[in-house]
Amino acid sequence: MLRTLFSVGLMTMVGVFLLKFVFGLFGGFVVLMLWLLGIALKILIVGAVIYLIVRIVSPSTARRMTDSFSGSGPSSS
Repeated sequence: MLRTLFSVGLMTMVGVFLLKFVFGLFGGFVVLMLWLLGIALKILIVGAVIYLIVRIVSPSTARRMTDSFSGSGPSSS
């Protein structure tokens, strides 16, 4: 049990060191990637809202959109 406790403590210390190293060395790159992730999430949310509105207003158009993006042919239903 004591060995497990020391192992967890050692892994925590290594993880903190690696995080400090990564953010210190590649800080600008990490910030850029997080910024791009934020923009991608905003675009995803806007697209989902637009699709939801189209699905409520015109279900057949939403079905055609789904079929065209999924790669399958036109649905027969």
